[in-house]
Amino acid sequence: MTGDMARTFVVTSGKGGVGKTTLTATLGRLFASMGEKTIALDADLGLNNLDVLLGAAPRIVYDVVDVAEGRCRMSQALVRDTDEPELYILPGVHSSDRAALDSQSMKELVHRLSRSFDIVLVDCPAGIEAGFRRAVSSCDEAILVTTPHISSVRDAETVLKLLEKSGINRIFTVVNRVRGDLVLSGEMLSRGDIERLLGTEIYGMIPEDDGMNLLSNAFDYGIGEGRSACAALARGILSGVPEVFDLTKKYRGFFGGIKRRMKRKL
Repeated sequence: MTGDMARTFVVTSGKGGVGKTTLTATLGRLFASMGEKTIALDADLGLNNLDVLLGAAPRIVYDVVDVAEGRCRMSQALVRDTDEPELYILPGVHSSDRAALDSQSMKELVHRLSRSFDIVLVDCPAGIEAGFRRAVSSCDEAILVTTPHISSVRDAETVLKLLEKSGINRIFTVVNRVRGDLVLSGEMLSRGDIERLLGTEIYGMIPEDDGMNLLSNAFDYGIGEGRSACAALARGILSGVPEVFDLTKKYRGFFGGIKRRMKRKL
């Protein structure tokens, strides 16, 4: 139920290509399905990938800059998700006028949204430039996305320090594109490895499924591993207690060994 103020999360990463925007969309739908009135705001100005992922692009009339400059009411710019009625999208900039959205404007927008929603998700641009600072300054909590590769983890370590320096101390770290068979064989960093490298607790391990992305995993309403892993992450973020899905379980034991060998042949 909507309270006085929402929980505000910036979803960020050290670099692009780790699945940050897809995770924003996935968590948005999951939180909404759990009864949390959720708004996803695309702060990656000019790219607008969040709109596309959620299928909102054809229904956009106004964007975040239109709201910031008073050309429309907030309610006119919001687009309701077609799959989850408790999820709304505030589209990123679809015009060339991006300069209108500075850090102060972003803070004011997020504050306004926090009065009407339970959860505000701000999809942050990749990197640590002005767009990163603008998005981070508007939120109280962070969801940090990395992959189980040493270069990505090192980038995440840099972002982690910047988030803490910005005053965000509640950070939920997620590892995307994990292969349980490679973790079990020691060829890919494990949850424990990454926690030691970052010095922080991991809240989610999301699988890399052949031919599928994070969003389709979570919302293929079957019993897929990706759906279970994403749902566990969402519950852990809401409760503050990690509930990490075990991606190595199906590769253990005699039959698990067969699965590992078969996967290597694919």
